[in-house]
Amino acid sequence: MSSGEEPELIWLRPEHSGRGPRPAHSRTSIARAAVDLADREGLDAVTMRRIAAELGAGTMSLYNYVPKKEHLFDLMVDVLAGEYDLPEHPTGDWRTDLTLLAHQLRTVLTRHTWATTLIAHRPGLGPNGLRVTEYHLAALAGTPLDGTAKMEAFSQLTGYVCQFTDWQHRSTAAGHRWLTDLVRYLQTATATGQYPHLAATLAENAAPPDTDTTFERGLQRLLTALVKG
Repeated sequence: MSSGEEPELIWLRPEHSGRGPRPAHSRTSIARAAVDLADREGLDAVTMRRIAAELGAGTMSLYNYVPKKEHLFDLMVDVLAGEYDLPEHPTGDWRTDLTLLAHQLRTVLTRHTWATTLIAHRPGLGPNGLRVTEYHLAALAGTPLDGTAKMEAFSQLTGYVCQFTDWQHRSTAAGHRWLTDLVRYLQTATATGQYPHLAATLAENAAPPDTDTTFERGLQRLLTALVKG
């Protein structure tokens, strides 16, 4: 990157020069307005024009704070990372600590149902995101994993929670009729005798799965695989 070229990452750009009048807004206030708008109307509603209207500002003036929409997404992800309620230090039990992280992320995603795609695909490099990352790495400090494996575990844990929460959101939105149709379809398919293993599995699990139990069971299996191989 040449000396005159602007850095691509928003975190490498100074928020303001320190000269001139005090800025009317901040990156945080803009990101919080964007999060509030997404909570009400979904991520597709988030535009600089709408955010400017929320803040009572001119649309073009916001580009002085957030030059690109990708930057806005990164700021929004960091606002959500700030909602983790973590202790100052891990307990020393890696399973307990990573379970806490997973449940914290699930809580954030349940509160902001639009955020699964952003969090799964935008690296959390802001101050709040780095705090969460540091907690994860500290939790794994006593394990035999090397640095690369620890970061991969963070990505895989995040991916599991995002995927599960997204499935839960979509299933809830689809409603009872979708689940009823699914059960009827599977009953029809297994009645043909072509899928004996599926039929046996469904017969063992006649009751609808409890989402909390399913989440926890999958989480603990993943943690065992990540850390113990």
